[in-house]
Formats: sequence, C-alpha cells, structure tokens
Amino acid sequence: MEVERVAPEGPDVAPVEEEPLFTNLDIFLFSLIVGLLVYWFLSRKKSEETIPEFKRLTPVVTPQRETSFIEKMKKTNRNMVVFYGSQTGTAEEFCGRLAKDAQRYGMRGMSADPEEYDMSELPRLAEIDNSLAVFCMATYGEGDPTDNAQDFYDWMQENGEDLKGVNFAVFGLGNKTYEHFNAMGKYTDKRLEELGGKRIYDLGMGDDDGNLEEDFVSWKEQFWPAVCEHFGVEATGDDTSIRQYELVVPTDINMNKVYTGEMGRLKSFETQKPPFDAKNPYLATVAVNRQLNQAGDRHLMHLELDISGSKIRYDSGDHVAVYPVNDVSIVNRIGQILDADLDTVISLNNLDEESNKKHPFPCPTTYRTALTHYLDITNPPRTNVLFELAQYATDPKDQDTLLSLSLSRNILAVLEDMPSLHPTIDHLCELLPRLQARYYSIASSGKVYPTMVSICAVVVEFQTSTGRTFKGVATNWLKNKVVVTDNGHKATVPMYVRKSQFRLPFKASNPVVMIGPGTGIAPFMGFLQERGWMKEQGKDVGETILYFGCRRRNEDFLYQQELEEFEKAGVLTQLNVAFSRDQEGKVYVQHLLKKNKEHLWKLIHTDNAHIYICGDARNMARDVQNTFYDIAEEVGGLTHTQAVAYIKKLMTKGRYSLDVWS
Repeated sequence: MEVERVAPEGPDVAPVEEEPLFTNLDIFLFSLIVGLLVYWFLSRKKSEETIPEFKRLTPVVTPQRETSFIEKMKKTNRNMVVFYGSQTGTAEEFCGRLAKDAQRYGMRGMSADPEEYDMSELPRLAEIDNSLAVFCMATYGEGDPTDNAQDFYDWMQENGEDLKGVNFAVFGLGNKTYEHFNAMGKYTDKRLEELGGKRIYDLGMGDDDGNLEEDFVSWKEQFWPAVCEHFGVEATGDDTSIRQYELVVPTDINMNKVYTGEMGRLKSFETQKPPFDAKNPYLATVAVNRQLNQAGDRHLMHLELDISGSKIRYDSGDHVAVYPVNDVSIVNRIGQILDADLDTVISLNNLDEESNKKHPFPCPTTYRTALTHYLDITNPPRTNVLFELAQYATDPKDQDTLLSLSLSRNILAVLEDMPSLHPTIDHLCELLPRLQARYYSIASSGKVYPTMVSICAVVVEFQTSTGRTFKGVATNWLKNKVVVTDNGHKATVPMYVRKSQFRLPFKASNPVVMIGPGTGIAPFMGFLQERGWMKEQGKDVGETILYFGCRRRNEDFLYQQELEEFEKAGVLTQLNVAFSRDQEGKVYVQHLLKKNKEHLWKLIHTDNAHIYICGDARNMARDVQNTFYDIAEEVGGLTHTQAVAYIKKLMTKGRYSLDVWS
C-alpha cells in the first residue's frame, strides 16, 4: 500500500519528495536472486532424474610378499630353511643345493634370502617340530656381511632374543688371503650359540683361495649324516636327478613380453628409470676406450663410461659393477653340439609354486639370451652340475669322468671332450649358475668428473692345461667395446655403482700413503684427482705419497703422463715406482717402502697418516703388511706382537684400508 505524504502549503515552502521504500536496484537484485533460486531448483530436479547408477567398485589390493618364513614353512609343510648371505651368487647356489638335497635325507627344505624375510622371527622356529635353520654366509670386503645379510647381521648384534629350541648349522664362504677370513660365518655360528641356539653340526669354512667347491662338498657329506642322527631320520638312498624347474614353451608368443637381457624390469634398457642398482643397471655409453701399456704381451685398458642424466652419484674409492655378455661363438657352439634351436622362446618355471624364486633367470626368454646374458658358461661347472649331467652320458667312461669330480674345464670343453654326453638344453640351463656382475675400483673422482666413471683393467687371457685359450668374460668384452660401432651406434655397458668404505680422510690435511701396483692404481687416480681439486679450492692438503709397481718403465707404466703432471703440480708429493723387471733382481713396492721406513713411520706415528692398499691380496697385500710390521719394529722399537697389534689398531680406526682381490 502506497502512502502519500503532503507537505503544508505556503508561499515560501517547496514540497519535499520522500525516497520510495524499494529502489530500482533493490528490485533488480531481488529479481536476480529469485531467478537464480528457480534455476537451481529446476536444474537440481533435472539432474536428479538423469544421474545414472554406478556399480560399487571393489578396490584392487596388490598381494604383499610373505615376510614370515615361519608361516610359509607351516603353510608348505617345511621343516628346514636355508638362508644365504651372498654377494656373487655362490652362497645362494650352495643354499639351493642344500634345500634341494633335503628330501633325500628325510627333511623338507626351502631356500631363503634373509633380506626378504623378518629375521626377528627366528626364535619362532622352535614352534615347528624337528626344524632346522642352515646359514650359508659369505664374507665380503674386510670381514663385512654381504649386502643382503646386513639387516640380519645388525639384528644379531643388537638383539638378545632367546633361541632356545632352535637348531642350526653354518657354512661360511671366505678367502684365506684376506685378513678377516670367514668372519661372517664365524660370527653367525658363535652368535647363534650365544643366543641359546643348538648347533647340530660344526661350522664349515670354505676357502676360495683353495677349492671352495671341495670344501663345501666335504662339509655337506658330514653334515647330512649329522642331521639324520639328530632328528632320527634316514637317507632315502635315492640319488636320481631332481628337477627344480619345468620347461614351458609358450605357443602364443608376444615378443614384447620376452626378456632380451634385462636383469629385472622388462624393457628396462629401452626405458631407463632411476634409481639404478643390481636389478636395474644403467646403460652407460662408452666415451673412451684406450690401451694404457706401450708394449708387452698383455692388454691394459682405460675406459670411461658416460653417466650423464642417470642421477648416479659416486665417491672416490667406490666400485663400478659391470654386467658382461658371453662370447657369441661359445653360445653358438653349445647350441650346435646340443642340436638346439637357440631362438626358441622358453620359460623355466619353479615346480615349487610357493617359492619366491619363480625362475632361475628372467623368463620368458630364448635359449640364446639365457646363454648369452644370464648363465655362466666360461667357468668350470661345479660338482653338482657334473653329477646331474652324468646321467646323459651313454659311454661309461664319460660317466666315470664326470663323476670323478676332477674337471677344470668350462661347459663347452666338457661337451666337446665327451661325445656321448647329450643333456637336454633346458636342463643344462637350469643347472648352470648365473653370470655375475664384475666389480672394478673406480679410477676417477666423482667431484671432478661427476658424469663419468673410469675403469682400469687388464684383459684376462691364458692357456689352460688342455691347450685351450681361456678368455675372461668381462675384460675381453670390454676390450672390444669400440666407442662408435660400425652402424654408427654408441657402445653401451650395463652398470651400477656400489658404495665402498675405501675413503680419503675427512681432514684433507691428513697425509695419505697409497700403495697400488698394476691395476691397483685405479682408486688412487680418483684420490689424486680429488686431492688436486681440494688444493684448487684453497684447502690445506697434506702429503700425498704413491707407491706404484709395474714390470718395465717402457712397457706398463700406467698413467705415467698423468702421474708426472700430478707430481709437477705439487698434488703428488712423492712418486715411488718399482719396476720389477728392469734390473737383474726383482724390485717390488715393499722394497721401496722399506727404503723410506723412517719417513713412513713419522707419517704414521706422528702425523696421523692414512694408509691405502689396493691390488693383489694373495701376495702383494700380505707382503706390504709384513713390511709395515718390520717398520714398526725397526723404527718404532716395537716387538713383533706389538707391531701386529699396532697395525690392527690402525685398521680399526680406519687408517689402514684395503681394497684387494685374489
């Protein structure tokens, strides 16, 4: 209702207009709001009528790997578990053989990687009647556990759980040329007993400097009777071959799903994804491949692998692992002798469906790929392989030779020398061990060359007792890696970096004494590059001394030009080179150490010097260590016992480091 207001009349008074109750703007906004409400109501009604019904989706849950070996043993009715600590595959192979043999001795075994299971469940093994845990433990580096046994080692050290009722046995794999021979096997055996476990057979110790296979077989022959006696079981006496894998030849083949040399993920070499490790190596291009020696009957080489864009980081002293490829001519010859089509696509599937190891190598693949990339066809087969092959020999003499276990030739030589031996190629592929990565001390510094990894190596080639030429798989393969191939492609090498404890001192001012004859100079090239870099940064760099050894100055003085430049620049304080064959009497690095004994003792005893030794473990490293004992006695006035304790203390403090091989 509109109300009109009238002003009083008068000549001097104008009428006053009052504002309406709702302005035009109010009306507009009101109309807009009403319109929006109507639109929302109608559209909501329409959408409710048109919403389709969706079926409720059940979320997909990826099954997790069983981490309880106890539950797995119960589920599969096993009473024996064999754990392995393995760096190169030998301990894993021994472990598999023990698990496989178990059924011949009244036990039901399974092999297990301690990295894949919860080892804190070990006390629960007592829940399983007549149960047994066996440990095949390799020692790596300077008395260290292998990578896959590190967590188990930490558990043993840190936990005091009661292992009462747990039966165990240990076989250690080591090398007597190393300071800490079989340290991991000894520690595992001792610690399990300390925790209350019951040892059912003595610690076995294999020596790779002697005959590791014979040591294992000898231990195994006594171990099984001890098992039978302890558990009151009897051997079946059945020595027939037991297959672990069955051959499957797929009929419908999708070649995109066939492995062609990858270590883990299918097509990983085509689509590279970091991080790069043992199961996912990086395909590095070869940027440099040059011969280092000027003369002589050997081939020493320097390679540089380009790791640009890989996100791989490394420090001086680290190792580079390289996956080699077998000689194509050997692969073809094996296929020819066995009358096999090497391009047949196959899969070897584990007969034990509960096993975590589904195949002996990546499958499906071809026989050619398996023999080229995955299997060791160069080293002499182990006794278990020869034993299994003997059943295929039709000539009794060949059978006897195979069973005599005294062969020292590779599988091709075995097949060539025994015409009556015709194993099936699938069984041979099952029996042969995996081709392992080869490790080299990196010959460069990651701080100076972050996108390049250098390798220094000598090509292995020699005549065998049977008159054949033995060629090292990796070094001969690397030797032939030309930077650019005939078709214009760059040569590549599958690799990854493994960290090391071989490190320069934290304080650059600490003196360093480096001893590395032959290719043992490799890590010291990285050390020198890094010390030079530190010097350029203006850091106070201590004395840097190198003892290098080779045969002749004009033959194999490796990196001569680079070393002399380091010396000229003041990075290398002292360069001492022993040329063993340039004079009548042989001169080695230990002789030069002895000559400088007073200065060396001052560096070690007074100036806090760090000592580094790289190269041959069997002779050189031992002779050098004995020389340091002599220096401690002759200059330091210590007794021999005190000298030995002194050097051991340096090792404990990280001031006496070894990177050696045999």
